[in-house]
Amino acid sequence: MLAAALAAGVVAGVSLPVGVGVPAAYALAALSLFVRARTTSGRVRLRLLLFVAAVAAGGLHHLLAHRLPASGLPSAGLLQAVVQLLAAAGIVGCLGLSVAGLLVAAADSGTVTTWVRRVLDGWMIAGSLITLGWVLLQHRSAEGGGVPRSVPWLARVVTDIVVLGLLVALRYCQHPRERTAGTLSALALVLLFLSDAARVLPAPAEATWCGVPLVGSCAMTGLFLVAAVPWLPGGADVMSVDQRMMPVVGVVASFVPVAVCALALAAHTLSGGRVDPGMMVLAGSVLVALGVRQAVVHADHLRVTSDAAAQGERYRTLVDGSRDVITIADLDCRVRYASPAALTVFGYRPGDLVGAPLPLYCHPQDLPPLRQAIENLLREARSGIRGPVRYVSCRVLAADGQWRHVESTIGHHPEGMIFSSRDVTERTRHQEQLERLAYHDTLTGLANRGLFADRVAHALRKRSVGTRPPAVLFLDLDGFKSVNDSLGHAAGDALLVHAARRLRTSVRDSDTVARLGGDEFAVLLEAEAGTCPPPAMEVAERILSALTVPYRIGGTSAAVSASIGIAVATAGMTPEELLDHADQAMYAAKAAGKCGIRVHLALQEQSQEVGLP
Repeated sequence: MLAAALAAGVVAGVSLPVGVGVPAAYALAALSLFVRARTTSGRVRLRLLLFVAAVAAGGLHHLLAHRLPASGLPSAGLLQAVVQLLAAAGIVGCLGLSVAGLLVAAADSGTVTTWVRRVLDGWMIAGSLITLGWVLLQHRSAEGGGVPRSVPWLARVVTDIVVLGLLVALRYCQHPRERTAGTLSALALVLLFLSDAARVLPAPAEATWCGVPLVGSCAMTGLFLVAAVPWLPGGADVMSVDQRMMPVVGVVASFVPVAVCALALAAHTLSGGRVDPGMMVLAGSVLVALGVRQAVVHADHLRVTSDAAAQGERYRTLVDGSRDVITIADLDCRVRYASPAALTVFGYRPGDLVGAPLPLYCHPQDLPPLRQAIENLLREARSGIRGPVRYVSCRVLAADGQWRHVESTIGHHPEGMIFSSRDVTERTRHQEQLERLAYHDTLTGLANRGLFADRVAHALRKRSVGTRPPAVLFLDLDGFKSVNDSLGHAAGDALLVHAARRLRTSVRDSDTVARLGGDEFAVLLEAEAGTCPPPAMEVAERILSALTVPYRIGGTSAAVSASIGIAVATAGMTPEELLDHADQAMYAAKAAGKCGIRVHLALQEQSQEVGLP
């Protein structure tokens, strides 16, 4: 962008007279700003429209300044007076509108004190440059170099300096990604300043370099940059501020304009020059601006400190009153902070946890996922990456020796990692209870029909070659109805509980016992690879023997027996078919006189395989 503007300025400076090329460049800059303003809204549009008017006023002053006498003194004639008045209005309008546009930009974001600080920074930069220029001009005049040849052009120089100072102050308030437009704007003003300064210094305004007119080329290059700036990133955006607190560099840099004024006045005095009131006013205004600025910065700092303290107190209240345990650990996995909730949730005093290594009191079975989450966070922190938070569930040993079920959110923290842990033991127990109610019989605690069917399907899916196929035993208590009718439902329920306990002790722990409803029960016998389980008939006989032993219920003895049906899975059999075969065999046992065992007829040819007699 800079190279293109420079090339265009050189070409325009060589091919066009200054009286034509510079006004045309002003018109182009004003048109570009106006077109860009129509694509925006709000304060950004207002800012761009103010710049449009400022550029137009500057162009008007440039046209009229060429018609004024070189001495800058008023001349006779009404026309000359009108030209002088319009030229003065043009430069005043250019200065006022430019400053107004920059003030609108300064007010886009931040507090009032931040806005005032930006304005004061701008004036300090501009005032120090004007003071330095005034001293140099006075020194040149004392050496016989002559005074400025044109008061109107000197006004343009002052305008350039004032606008440049405020622009530079604003440029360093922006985010780095938005500073391109500010940098090119400042460069454009520097080129315009050089062009205008060349007209007031004793050096000839028609100076050239390699055939290129310097004054006109500088002016047109600067105006071409002004035309391009609103189309660059950040050129037509709401200004955003990096930070409210000033860095150390910003604090130190604020004294540079005062140092420039002091050194300029000291050098002028030591060289025998006379300090006139203008110098004193300019230098004094910079010093006053510094004092006001420091007061504003101090007031803003106190407000920021107060806000930070209030915010910290709010967060402290939230953390202290939260039932979640907040833990902060460094990159060495050492605890640096534990919230007061650690005492109420886990029974550990927060001070006793500080300095302890992670993980703290975690169940060995839950360590792998927790370690993995911590390692991922540490890897991201060391690489400068801020990844998403992690969610981990684990059990933590409390001070009373009980395991607490904990859900933790682990995220990044400036010191390392932050854990937000919540005790979900009661919720976990409630969920486990609901799951048990959903899959187990409430009276006996055995598996219910749904869970039993699921276990049968799983056993058929995982059956492997060389192992005994799964078998299902269906049984119904004979004589239960008479006990229930004679002794009551409470006695019947007690008998079912005793029968369930005997069933459970008659099979292996790996087998599944279920109550299907009423006095009907079922048993799933599975064979693992490499094992030799007892034959289904042997298990059925053991169950039948256990169930026929009389039951002692209260002060009464009750006796029941059982009818048992056996079905063994074959290749391609579905869970429904296996269950139905066992049910048919059980009804066959009842039909044969009860208190017996029957095998499904389709299995007679496989009796040797399943161990049936």
